Amino acid sequence: MIIDGKVSAILIHVADVTEGIEWYAKAFPAARRIYLDDFDFEYLLLGNICLEIVPADEKVQSGQTGSVVYWECTDFQQALNHFQTLGARLYRGPLAIQDNLKMCQVMDPWGNCIGLRGV
Repeated sequence: MIIDGKVSAILIHVADVTEGIEWYAKAFPAARRIYLDDFDFEYLLLGNICLEIVPADEKVQSGQTGSVVYWECTDFQQALNHFQTLGARLYRGPLAIQDNLKMCQVMDPWGNCIGLRGV
């Protein structure tokens, strides 16, 4: 098995998939909505990464426990403001890190953390 280091998909667990897709489509406006008729499944495609908004269940619940994906931002403050305008709540940071970068985590309406990192 060879892993090339590229992320192919991120599953985001939410209580309401329809609301989740709508919120994440606004949060990532560059993403394209893709619908697969054969599977009755909709996801967002951001570059080459699939953002799959899926129902939380007894195995994987929504919330801030677990891994956090950090998104590179060309304008950190603008990105943070954008997410907060959509109702995301600042969860951790902002923190100053190496190379004059900043990072923080915001929490979506379902309690999932989204990492932001940039200048």
